[in-house]
Amino acid sequence: MWIRTETQADHAAIDELLGAAFAGMPGGGQVERRIASALRDDDAMGLCLVADIDGRIAGCAMFSPVSIEDGAPDWYGLGPVAVSPQDQRHGVGSALIRAGLAELADRGAAGCVVLGEPEYYGRFGFRNEPSLRYSDAPAQYFQALAFKDGPANGEVRYHASFSRAE
Repeated sequence: MWIRTETQADHAAIDELLGAAFAGMPGGGQVERRIASALRDDDAMGLCLVADIDGRIAGCAMFSPVSIEDGAPDWYGLGPVAVSPQDQRHGVGSALIRAGLAELADRGAAGCVVLGEPEYYGRFGFRNEPSLRYSDAPAQYFQALAFKDGPANGEVRYHASFSRAE
């Protein structure tokens, strides 16, 4: 498995991957597909990594800038993350997330937030930070990982691409 930054040539495969990975979820992956497309159209994709297995896109992890009420700069949001059904439970998603977080930290990012399962994302260092909140999401599912200077404060807003994609 080779983890690398997406290229324009990967977009169709990523679109197919998002549909397959979220096929059993409400919306069947359409929201995730629209988010990816909108982030690219708005030039708001901070980082998109893919897992390439023998020339086949087996997974992807997307990171985009978020804004925080207190004005804290250089924070990102993780998502969507997708792994092809045939490659799930083999560490592909974990490898993508770890590589993406390391890349963001190397770039000087302040931290990353995620809305997701605490048990899964906790293994990467994400924790609920009472100082950060996201919309009406249950607090335990909205988590943050600060790379420097500790967590920021206030309401977190994902890029407008997320709102248009719903």
